[in-house]
Amino acid sequence: MTRLLLLTLCLVALMPLPASARLTTQPENWEQDSGSTHDLAAIRSGGVLRVLVNQSRNSSGEIKGEPIGVEYRRLRAFEQYLNDTAPGRKPLSIKFIPKAKDQLLGALQRGEGDLVAPGEVLLAREGQNLSASLPWKEDVPLVLVTRQGNRRFVRLEQLAGRTITLPAGSAAGEAVRRVNERLAQRRMAPLVLEWTDSSLAVEDVLEMVQAGIYSYTVVEQPIAERWAKVFTKLRIDRHLVLDNSESMTWYVRRDAPMLRASVNRFLKEYRAPADQDSAFQRLYRRAYQVRNPLVAPDRKRLEAVRPTLQRFAAQSSLDWLALAAVAFKESNLNAGARGSGGATGLMQITPAAARAVGVDTVHQKESNVQAASRYMAMLRKRFFSSPRISERDRMAFVLAAYNAGPERVQSLRAEARRQGLNPNQWFFQVERVAAEQLGMGVVNYVSSVNKYYLAYQRERDGLEPRESVAAIKK
Repeated sequence: MTRLLLLTLCLVALMPLPASARLTTQPENWEQDSGSTHDLAAIRSGGVLRVLVNQSRNSSGEIKGEPIGVEYRRLRAFEQYLNDTAPGRKPLSIKFIPKAKDQLLGALQRGEGDLVAPGEVLLAREGQNLSASLPWKEDVPLVLVTRQGNRRFVRLEQLAGRTITLPAGSAAGEAVRRVNERLAQRRMAPLVLEWTDSSLAVEDVLEMVQAGIYSYTVVEQPIAERWAKVFTKLRIDRHLVLDNSESMTWYVRRDAPMLRASVNRFLKEYRAPADQDSAFQRLYRRAYQVRNPLVAPDRKRLEAVRPTLQRFAAQSSLDWLALAAVAFKESNLNAGARGSGGATGLMQITPAAARAVGVDTVHQKESNVQAASRYMAMLRKRFFSSPRISERDRMAFVLAAYNAGPERVQSLRAEARRQGLNPNQWFFQVERVAAEQLGMGVVNYVSSVNKYYLAYQRERDGLEPRESVAAIKK
């Protein structure tokens, strides 16, 4: 009797449960997982290949219809390859999905895309359900990059104790860690690793190294050599290699073997056109002109206008260093500067914009800064107050509106939403639309001011004498 009862219970346990009993709650990320098993046949049927690209300008993007990302042409060629190898079938097109580098593989795992094309060395962690393609660049050296004229080092050990600045997601972080292990064995000071703000990609860090804001970075050699054509004051120390064991690849999910096979066949045959960087050099060479705002003469000018900037920034609940960054970009901290369209003074604000916030004149230093700070506070409150916008992006949207007008920025956000981009993120999202539609003008403006702000913020303690801070707070 006991055996019969046990047998009955086992059979009941093995019977399929009704749906309501099998799934009492929805699993986390169920919506993303529901479409995550796409292999090539399903992709062809849908007509869209979703490619997760590194949001870095180095990797992907267009400027007024001209491709400038290192992965852009390769992916367009892959799109053509897929269509050429399936004549008579429904045409397939690529949808670009830009994300931060350190978010790409997680998004692929969740089924938010079919393919990852990072344009840089990107390492998968153990346990991820991912498969790397054949490398399109093998054994990539991670090399030291600095500004021309800086001290030359013969061996990595001579860098002991110096600061290496890296963008978020850089593969060089692990290489620096291994170098520090070797230095520790020799009882030498470690390399100091400084991770930058998330608004900066690899090309931004290289620009700031050229300007002298950062002293050293470590970059994949092909990327350093590409940008050295634009940043002509960079020096690539090719003999100082921190690592050369990794490759540049694409990634697919393991449950997409046919897509991986097509990717591998394509990458094995593909050869980049000799002129693929011509538009990149032409469009970027004049766009990137950031200087170091902390050299001695500029520090002296900043100190002269600091009390005015601090006073009116406090009245408008702004960071005075943000106003300083705008002033450095607009007038080189020159209160007597004259611009086009009636813009004038330290902040290069127009009389019309000043009158809109209740300031009658912009010709004195104090009224100029007062008008600009009020105008920026008005832009922030009226157009960009949503809690969905981060503080960093809020400042970026205000800067874009200060430069190009708030209505135009709002139209760029609307277009970003239509394209499936994040309308609440300026960096690498809405700025992508701005570059496509308007060129590099407003993109470069926001990028430059942001870099000056980060440079000032890095030195905040030295720029804010304690007694002046106390006086402002009273």
